This record gives sequence, C-alpha cells and structure tokens, in this order.
Amino acid sequence: VQLVESGGGLVQAGGSLRVSCAASGRTASSYTMGWFRQAPGKEREFVAAISWGGSSTYYADSVKGRFTIARDNAKNTVYLQMNSLKPEDTAVYYCNARRGFSIATIERLEGSWGQGTQVTVSS
Repeated sequence: VQLVESGGGLVQAGGSLRVSCAASGRTASSYTMGWFRQAPGKEREFVAAISWGGSSTYYADSVKGRFTIARDNAKNTVYLQMNSLKPEDTAVYYCNARRGFSIATIERLEGSWGQGTQVTVSS
C-alpha cells in the first residue's frame, strides 16, 4: 500500500488543522490506519489509529480529547482532525498502514509509511 499525506501547515496555538492520508492499492481499505509524529531531535511516536472498518480507535494520552481520527474507505482516505493545538504538537506527521488491530502492538514502528507532512504550531 502506498500512502500520501497532505494538509499540514502553520497554525497558532489553540487552533485547528486537519491532515489527510490517501492510500492506494487494491486492499487499502482492509488495513488498520494510523498517525505517528516525529519532532526534531525526538523519536517517532504514536498518535492515533483506526481499524479497517472504523469501529475501533485508539489514541495516545497526549492527544486524547483533542484529536480525532476517521476514515472514508470509499475514498481510501484517513483523516486526523487536530483541535486545541499546542506548540508541543509541532512535528512531522506520518501516515501508517498495517495489518490487524491490536492495542498491544499498535504503537510499534512497523508497517507502511507515507513521506510525512509538517505541522507547526506557533505560541
């Protein structure tokens, strides 16, 4: 599966932004989709994930209540709506696709990745 992110940009603290990830491939809609992020000088970290049917979602504690992940399988696209953004949310956001949905492994750095989109939150 190939992944292409879009929608990053610069936003003020407290603002909102939505990033998108378009997946290509015959079986794209059958993958668990997720978002990770990597800030300068830090390791890539898990943000959110959604099962292939959209019935299950999982969030990092740092974004719970502020970010919402959703998917449209008809468009093979997954979205991350980010509200109440903070400067510490500044990072490159990467789309991720993997088989299966397991809370035990969802934060692992595995599967397929997009090229990333920059999100910058100014204070």
